[in-house]
Amino acid sequence: MTTSKTAESPFESNNTASNMCGFTLMNNQVGRLVADVMATKDNVTVTHLPSMIRVDAKNRMDVLYSEIDEAAGEEEGWFNAAEFEESMSTHYGRMIHEDDRTIMFANPEDAAEYIGFDLKEYQR
Repeated sequence: MTTSKTAESPFESNNTASNMCGFTLMNNQVGRLVADVMATKDNVTVTHLPSMIRVDAKNRMDVLYSEIDEAAGEEEGWFNAAEFEESMSTHYGRMIHEDDRTIMFANPEDAAEYIGFDLKEYQR
């Protein structure tokens, strides 16, 4: 009788909060523009990859549309949530769109006031 054994995985399971949020952008003109603006933020790390750009942040990240407008040399209002969604491939964390910015939160509790989430303890 032969017994088989599954090899140990080099990857660990870890369910602790990372306190990170972020998004990926297409590696095109608009994506590079957004990444360049976000790279100026203290808590943001930008990673350029061949086909995409990763933008990661600790705790919270604000994408201010006016900063993107200015960097692009465009009039105010050129960059908005729709333009951002078109350039973004995916995201992680809680994402909130406002008129003048998109906010990314690492922890859903931090976004509670924006989404109307009640943090009160549930009583049975």
